[in-house]
Amino acid sequence: MSEENTAVATPEVSSPAAATPPKKSAGKKKKRARKIRNAIIAVVVIAALAVGGFFLWKFLNKKEEVDSELQTAMADWGSISSTVQGQGSARAKESAAITLTQTGTVQQLFVNAGDMVTAGQPLYTIFSQAAEDEVNTRRDNLAAAQERISDAMKSMSDIQKDIADLQAKQGKLTVRAPFAGKVTEVEDFTVNKRVGEGSKVCTLVNDRKMKLSLYFSYAYENAISVGQKVDVSIPSVMQSYTGKVEQINKVHYITPEGADHFEVIVSFENQGTLTEGMTATAALTAADGTPIYPYSGGQTEYYEVREVVTEVEGPVVSSNLLRYANVNAGDVLLTLSSDALDEQIRTRRGDLETAQKSLEELQKAVDDAQKALEDAQKALQDFNAVSPIDGTITSCTLVEGAEVKSGDTVITISNNTTMVVTISVDDRNIAYVKPGMMVNLQSQWGDGGMYTGVVTKIDMSLSGDSMGTGMTNYPVTLEVDNFDGSLMEGMWLSYSFVTSQSDNCIVVPMQSVKYIGDDTAVVFIQADSKPDNAVDVDIPETMPGQTPTYPSEKDGFYAVPVTTGLNDNYNVEIKEGLEGGETIFVNYYVTQAWG
Repeated sequence: MSEENTAVATPEVSSPAAATPPKKSAGKKKKRARKIRNAIIAVVVIAALAVGGFFLWKFLNKKEEVDSELQTAMADWGSISSTVQGQGSARAKESAAITLTQTGTVQQLFVNAGDMVTAGQPLYTIFSQAAEDEVNTRRDNLAAAQERISDAMKSMSDIQKDIADLQAKQGKLTVRAPFAGKVTEVEDFTVNKRVGEGSKVCTLVNDRKMKLSLYFSYAYENAISVGQKVDVSIPSVMQSYTGKVEQINKVHYITPEGADHFEVIVSFENQGTLTEGMTATAALTAADGTPIYPYSGGQTEYYEVREVVTEVEGPVVSSNLLRYANVNAGDVLLTLSSDALDEQIRTRRGDLETAQKSLEELQKAVDDAQKALEDAQKALQDFNAVSPIDGTITSCTLVEGAEVKSGDTVITISNNTTMVVTISVDDRNIAYVKPGMMVNLQSQWGDGGMYTGVVTKIDMSLSGDSMGTGMTNYPVTLEVDNFDGSLMEGMWLSYSFVTSQSDNCIVVPMQSVKYIGDDTAVVFIQADSKPDNAVDVDIPETMPGQTPTYPSEKDGFYAVPVTTGLNDNYNVEIKEGLEGGETIFVNYYVTQAWG
């Protein structure tokens, strides 16, 4: 300061004889003082920053001081149960809605929203010409469909009959002798010659027996009977044969003498030398021994003569026809090919298959027409509706005299006396659910009212993965008595039910069970010395600022393996490993303080 004052003093003037060095100017002195001052400020700032940085580093690097305290509990004897919990919404067990399918005009309205109704009670009347016309149209469509199916069924029946006839004809391709006898006339047949249906094959006669037609006077009407013995005489062979009365015909043959006669057919065996056309006579004996003679003799006839004809058409395969050949009943006379019949059968079977498909389509058309008629009739009933159920009218949009449109839902009815709640139970617990089981329910609305549901249905057919958990869930239906009406449609409910329970068992807090190594469950028990069943546990070293993992033997706790059973939200059953009454480690209670 003194220097600064000296510097500003007025200098003295000396004589010019002796020169003196010049003094420093005032401006230079001021600049030097400013530099000194700035340096001092910089030193102070640097020192302040150093001190602040030290304290900041110390703050950031200070350690958390941990004060932990062991939490223990007793392994008590008690009871534990496992429950299943979830949610479901309530709905009325029974509800009905009436939706119109045609336009109309409301004529009468018998109910309003909020009214209680019983099944069969009239609700309203609506006139709808369109609905009545719809019923008539559907009825006509059904009648037409039924007529078409009737025609189709008749056509199919005809085809089936044709196939049956053709199959029967297949059995007639081989022409056989209808009885034992002799072939008297034959037709000429060659292989592959086509023969028509009804073509003559041969004439077959039964010459094993002969018959004779004689006429007797009605005076002997009561003396001759069927089966009576007859003596037949044939002069040309000079032999007599014993025959019998085969048939009596009460005709009236009048002789030239004016006598009335009836016919008697006599049959007798042919020993191989008789033929037709031989003159023969016969005599009978009356009961009193009197001989009875015919008006005249007669001519022998074959016992049976038949013209054998084909019953089907086709080319000849083989022929076994010889004139005057003796044959037995069933011997093959002619064989025809089945090719033509086989083709006809294939064709008709194709027709039958087509007819069956057409019939199925027509039957579907009839079913559709029947359903359409029933729907139209039901829709018409909805225009003069009665309540389908007991319940309460929850909505009614009708006004007398107003027009209604197709698609309008005009009445809804709900029976809320019994409500239904559907819950979902996974495959771990579904085995515990049985019909008739009680399930506790609690409303999530209002004051949380309590209800009881009864299991009425367990649907094991519907299942699926729930939210990707890999567990299968099954719908279970509960019925809830809602006599006071407090349970409303759409109300959400919490449910719970006990799946299993253990009584008189050891129960410990769930947190006290620890899992070590290969997920071995252990409980740390307090003891004066190491128990026989204790296992060694590698307890990690606790670093400063960390909470201990498990208590150590220094703390007086030892790890004992246990077998767990049921558990609830808080406790777990110990089935093996503890005896009860032990003091067990639960967890560490930790308090923290900052230095």
